[in-house]
Amino acid sequence: MQTSRKDIHNSDTPKLCQSCEARHQGICGALTPDQLLMLSKSTRRVSRKAGEELLADAMPISSFANVLRGVVKLTKVLEDGRQQVVGLQFAPDLLGRPFAAESRVSAEAASDVDLCLISKPAMEALLQQSAPLEHRVMMQALRELDEARDWMVTLGRKTATEKVASFLYLIATHIDPLEADASCFELPLSRADIADFLGLTIETVSRQFTRLKSDGVIEITNFRQIGIPDLARLRVHCG
Repeated sequence: MQTSRKDIHNSDTPKLCQSCEARHQGICGALTPDQLLMLSKSTRRVSRKAGEELLADAMPISSFANVLRGVVKLTKVLEDGRQQVVGLQFAPDLLGRPFAAESRVSAEAASDVDLCLISKPAMEALLQQSAPLEHRVMMQALRELDEARDWMVTLGRKTATEKVASFLYLIATHIDPLEADASCFELPLSRADIADFLGLTIETVSRQFTRLKSDGVIEITNFRQIGIPDLARLRVHCG
């Protein structure tokens, strides 16, 4: 018997949203049909290729985006051009900080992404009217705060092997929540970006990938295609 789920083709659901699986898990899952209809009038879907800039640091915010598919890379760039990857966002995360005048990070499509753009006035007006929506956005912000604190431990205390294993575990458990099998995925970041994210050199990252492969913790079918035979075993290597 198939498990029941919400009917995404409900007649009360706006046409734009009917085929969107991510809306049940994202911020839109907190909205009533009337609120969803109102918000859909100020939204549009877009697709962006890997490497395209989505948001620039200090750029005025005119819209937010629900991540529907793919991975978004958040970075900070120093005045001399050095870059630090400070976070990743996955479906169904909300990209952008409500009630902020400008962005505090740069956002780039780490992989091909599908986004649902939401105008800033419509989103912020609905946040003020809907306690469930405000709660859901706050819970995402608190989750990201917890993940940032966990990542501080990873960067400050873990070995190189544990850092790379932690990164792979993060991707395996977040890359596509709508897929039943997350044991095989394509890395959304280059080796250079992974090195930036982990505070390691590219050579060290490559050595740790080789080590984890030799130990049977991961499989590498091509340069960026990763297989995880046993997720629990990978987690043990995260320290």
